Amino acid sequence: MIKRTAFIGAILALVSFGNPLFLKTGFVLSTSGLMLVVTEKLNAESFNLYFESAYAKSQKGDHHGAIADYTKAIEINPDDAKAFYNRGWNKGNLKDHDGAISDYTKAIEINPQYAKAFLGRGWNKSELKDYYGAISDYNKAIEINPQYTKAYNNRGYAKHYIKDYKGAIKDFNKVLLIDKENARAYNNLAWTKRKINDNYGAINDATKAIEINQNYSNPYLNRGFAKKNLGDMKGACADWKKASSLGNKISVKWVRNECNFSSNTVEKNWLKNALKNLIFWF
Repeated sequence: MIKRTAFIGAILALVSFGNPLFLKTGFVLSTSGLMLVVTEKLNAESFNLYFESAYAKSQKGDHHGAIADYTKAIEINPDDAKAFYNRGWNKGNLKDHDGAISDYTKAIEINPQYAKAFLGRGWNKSELKDYYGAISDYNKAIEINPQYTKAYNNRGYAKHYIKDYKGAIKDFNKVLLIDKENARAYNNLAWTKRKINDNYGAINDATKAIEINQNYSNPYLNRGFAKKNLGDMKGACADWKKASSLGNKISVKWVRNECNFSSNTVEKNWLKNALKNLIFWF
């Protein structure tokens, strides 16, 4: 970077402003044209430096720092959709959902085919309980990419909250048609089937999720609730105990209130696992 700047300065020192610059290659460039090229090059390098710095900070969980650097990158190049998308992602992680939606909207204005931006905007709308707005964004993401499993999954999640359980189940099953080993989709099916009193179906789907990922706590939680609904409290407590040992807060409360396990042991196991997860989060 220093050598390049020095070289450019040396070239500019050889000519007076407004006169053409002749190089041995036969290439002719006016001083004003050279200055434009130099400015664009320096701006591109500065943009990349801020963008890469922001990404590194984001990976470390420094969302405030990442936002500051993405903002500087955007000031240099306000037409970069990815910079707006990434800044929106970091804002969402700080629960600045309105700010995130604004950035995703800008990314979409720049690139109307940016499926990930529709997904991100939909997620933030869902966090604000604008489930119909979220579904609209997920519809657009799926229109752009019909194989977008995250969009189907998130749309099913939003449909669940507006009590369109059949629609939610259809979306979660669509995920599994594309990705047969998607534990999250199986868990979400179990979660939704409990709402329509299909407890045996919920147990079956939660069990499949566990077979795919034995360390995923939510399927144990949902399977426990389904077993409770069927009167199998022993089975429910066993599942909730397992979920709590994996760090599931909701299960800790159910074990304490409904089961005969030691609450101190459960809470110690939860704390130990939660700390372990925190250490390896980034």
